[in-house]
Amino acid sequence: MAHTYTFIGPDGLTDHYQDRKRAWWAMSVVYPLIPLLGLWAHHASGLQITLGLPILISYGLLPILDALIGEDRNNPPEAVVPQLEADRYYRWLTWATVPLHFVALIACAWWVGTQDLSWWAVLMLAYVAGADAGLGLNTAHELGHKNNPVEQWLARLVLAVPAYGHFTVEHGRGHHRWVATPEDHASARMGESIYRFALRELPGGMRRAWQLESQRLRAAGQSVWGWHNTMLQSYAITAVLQVGLVAAFGWLMLPFLALHNIVAWWQLTSANYVEHYGLLRRRSSGAGQHEGGTGYEAPQPHHSWNTNHLVTNLITFHLQRHSDHHAHPMRRYQSLRDFPQLPRLPSGYFGMFSLAYLPPLWFAVMDKRLLSLPQIDGDLSRVNVDPRRRAALEARYGARTSAG
Repeated sequence: MAHTYTFIGPDGLTDHYQDRKRAWWAMSVVYPLIPLLGLWAHHASGLQITLGLPILISYGLLPILDALIGEDRNNPPEAVVPQLEADRYYRWLTWATVPLHFVALIACAWWVGTQDLSWWAVLMLAYVAGADAGLGLNTAHELGHKNNPVEQWLARLVLAVPAYGHFTVEHGRGHHRWVATPEDHASARMGESIYRFALRELPGGMRRAWQLESQRLRAAGQSVWGWHNTMLQSYAITAVLQVGLVAAFGWLMLPFLALHNIVAWWQLTSANYVEHYGLLRRRSSGAGQHEGGTGYEAPQPHHSWNTNHLVTNLITFHLQRHSDHHAHPMRRYQSLRDFPQLPRLPSGYFGMFSLAYLPPLWFAVMDKRLLSLPQIDGDLSRVNVDPRRRAALEARYGARTSAG
């Protein structure tokens, strides 16, 4: 599937570029079907434990492959980016992924509703389906940033699977505006465990999304409870989908879907936690003020943790090149770039999620890495610190500030 792009280089000469990952991006489309591998394994072996095979692959095999295969720091030439962005092949991949998330959930629900499973197998399959729906949030993330009615609708459609219809509102108009500031509940603070972060991030996102959508609708003279509310559009699809599953497969769907939804939300919380841990935008004013009126400098690549680990980037539509995404949120995944001296995670997201679930290990690995960044250089005043942990962190690492 090689495709050659021709462009004029900086020297004025004609040059050529091929995206070596072009065919491999299909991994982002195929991976949402991984729960079906567990269903097949159970069917073939009769062993209920094999339903958890997708969990072993995601949290065991993928971090190993990331470590073995390593990173890809190659960037497309900037002169070829307009051609990459216009190439419909890349957006067709994201579009094709949307229905597969519905397929995965319905298949898992059908298996629970038609097979004689132990209670723990039902819960395990709910976890597998929920983790897969968390990938649906990643698909919605890519689609929701595009100023295109079709892709906006597809984003709302796939958000119906994990019952997280407020995400594009909260993420695009909330998180991107306030990212890497103490005001952003979706930016983790140094010293804050993922569990404490979740208690702040999950309800905070819902509240802020509702406020933002209410403001938009009132400004347009429209009802907050009407069909123009994009959040309610997605939630209506959720209701049809999940009520339909209860009607089709019985009341066992209630605990199954409840755990499925919670796990999907937890996957997003896990990503938010690792993406901006401790990073802080500086206060700014006048010409340097961010156009959103936040009083902070505009988001830069060094305000997000980045990772170029090849395997997990190929199954997440380059989500892990998060630094360029926040600096240039309209860029499509195939055009996202790496930069020198970025905050870098030591593993891909699946490896970092496992580390985050063990806070002492997370702090041991990430706090020193955070403080050693060039823009921080050991200065806690340049860090987004959990206020409840500030005194302890100052005692441990020193209270040096830029003034001292």
